[in-house]
Amino acid sequence: MKAWEIVSDSGINGLSLGERDDPIPGPNEVLLAVKASSLNYRDLSTILNPSVRNISYPRIPNSDCAGEILSVGCDVTSFKSGDRVMGCFFQQWASGDISSIAMNSALGGPIDGVLCEKVVLKASSIIAVPDHLTLEEASTLPCAAVTAWNALVEFNKVKPGDTVLLLGTGGVSIFSQQFCNILGANTIVTSSDDEKLKKIKKIGANDVINYESRVDWDKAVIELTQNTGVDHVIEVGGAGTLQKSIITSKIGGNITLIGVLTGTMGTIIPTDIMRKSITLRGIYVGSRQIFLEMSKAISYHKLRPIIDSTFDFDDAQSAFKYMKKGEHFGKIVIRI
Repeated sequence: MKAWEIVSDSGINGLSLGERDDPIPGPNEVLLAVKASSLNYRDLSTILNPSVRNISYPRIPNSDCAGEILSVGCDVTSFKSGDRVMGCFFQQWASGDISSIAMNSALGGPIDGVLCEKVVLKASSIIAVPDHLTLEEASTLPCAAVTAWNALVEFNKVKPGDTVLLLGTGGVSIFSQQFCNILGANTIVTSSDDEKLKKIKKIGANDVINYESRVDWDKAVIELTQNTGVDHVIEVGGAGTLQKSIITSKIGGNITLIGVLTGTMGTIIPTDIMRKSITLRGIYVGSRQIFLEMSKAISYHKLRPIIDSTFDFDDAQSAFKYMKKGEHFGKIVIRI
């Protein structure tokens, strides 16, 4: 089979398309013909800086995929050949709290990922594709969508009428907007791109702020909430934006820290968290159980992921280069 591999620390141009033996499923495993793999910022950063993540070479990148089962292990009864399924980001996190075992089972990081023609996955770590979705659409769900659902539903328990602040218009933020639509929550979205703000307004955002033209965007959020602050913040910026997110939070509010797009350096005032009794929690994707619950909601509401563009498998490098430009709105998918 063909597989893209990280073979050095030379970045996107160093990705190599090579040949590997077809994998064979063992007990509690399935052999999947990968039909689509979507990109996450985590995949790009792994390719750009593999040494920081202690990646051993060669390593197949990417965590997200959807495809059709080719064969199953001898003891697999819950799935059969021909089933359309999605792989879970973590191959060993069924439910409950995250653990070190789960962390070490993340596809496209500690273990090989899914940017290949065929992959063996645990039968206990795949779920069926919702009937109304294409495989390209389904491939966008395992990381960004599960992360957004975990933050909004599992942790924040967002309810109708709540106000949620979404930073940026990346994959997690767009899925968060779509989920807030079905949860009945109001949103305030920030971005430096007016065109992207127009697009997210069209899919349901209540208010938008360009953080370049309004540098004190935290004050703008406070103004929009009549000096109360927001109920929840989906924080993808990290240290560079966290203090402003703290300022925007209401007393007793929740902040879920998901990404570090602004880097790892910044000034945070811990007493502001204390005085407001803010709950701050890190979120790293989610378990298979969370994925299942999210998938049921997506099926019920016939929600469709937003795909910006699709690339052919042989042109995977171009997909990563496009992501690096940061011009996309919605998911980038590689068709296999």
